[in-house]
Amino acid sequence: MSAHKKWLPLHPIMAERMIIGYDAKRIVSNGTGLGSYGRTLVADLAERDDLDLHLYAPDDGRIELRNQVPERDNLHYHFAGKHTALGKALWRSHGIVRQLRRDGIQIYHGLSGELPKGISRSGIRSVVTIHDLIFMRHPEYYHKADVAIYTRKFRQALREADRIVAISECTRRDICELGGIDKSRVSVIYQSCAPRFTAEPDTKLLWQVREKYDLPDRYILNVGTIEERKNVLLAVRALHRLPDDVSLVIVGRETDYTASVYEYVIEHRLVNRVMILQGVTDAELPAFYCMADAFVYPSRYEGFGIPVIEAISAGLPVVACKGSCLEEAGGPDSLYVTPDDDEAMAHAVSQVLFGASGRQQRIDRSRQFIRRFSNNDAAEHFAQLYTSLL
Repeated sequence: MSAHKKWLPLHPIMAERMIIGYDAKRIVSNGTGLGSYGRTLVADLAERDDLDLHLYAPDDGRIELRNQVPERDNLHYHFAGKHTALGKALWRSHGIVRQLRRDGIQIYHGLSGELPKGISRSGIRSVVTIHDLIFMRHPEYYHKADVAIYTRKFRQALREADRIVAISECTRRDICELGGIDKSRVSVIYQSCAPRFTAEPDTKLLWQVREKYDLPDRYILNVGTIEERKNVLLAVRALHRLPDDVSLVIVGRETDYTASVYEYVIEHRLVNRVMILQGVTDAELPAFYCMADAFVYPSRYEGFGIPVIEAISAGLPVVACKGSCLEEAGGPDSLYVTPDDDEAMAHAVSQVLFGASGRQQRIDRSRQFIRRFSNNDAAEHFAQLYTSLL
């Protein structure tokens, strides 16, 4: 669809459907994280015949991301055609309300913790999904200006929203404590895992990915932005205590923190055992999980930790860190260590590598545990929430 085509008339057959609008900025522009959350959710919801879904974004974003959401007759994109950063921000925070009313939207869902000002006075009901409050819980990981902006948006969302959704019990506790609101206002609806991580691996793709990236024969995997909060250096330090033929493959966007990881790798002669990769595509990522021995996620704080669910879905045992929501995501058969104990990390990893006693039983029980996060459950919970608002 052209970025200049802003509005689509509602078809008469849609009259019996609930008409739901979504903040789709990250659906069309973010390759991971919040973008994946939105794409997975709307793709699942679009399979329902009782919903008419309208996705609003300031521009048309990236076609390869839009293509991850299958085309359906009840799913429509609306692009405002804004070209400047200021224009996009003002449209999402104010101007969109008038457009939602014009389109007859009954419920507007802010998928990434934001709602436009005035939505509560417009006659349109609203839902906001809040993924985490790390910027308030651990502001040391953010610029001061960003903390102020995110905090203002959070408090505005609390004022505007008819219903607040947290993606974990951990996030619900943070919302109630830091936002000063009653628990009854917040529902927990767990984040879904994209179905490509549960699909049977394509043998041809596995070989193509291994050859393209020259992957080691045996490796543990980490996926996520390479930043201080996610603490991947703990997994690097643990390599000293693991067998020499075990490498660490890190897949994620680099930040300034990555320099400290490279520095440690070089200083401790781990160059041949640590691989850092950017630019891995969504289609390729499941292959990285399929070929790994285990998954490590040493983050100090998360709102949920969807890579843990992806790893378990793909058949990997998980070692993560204590202190936030990761036990909630990974369940009792994943292993957890404190975020500064590389000896404990190494010991835990050694317990889940290929050949370790009980490895497959851990995987099987973990897969059973994460069934509660299945796609159909998430879509059903949101459909019920929308219905309750109308």
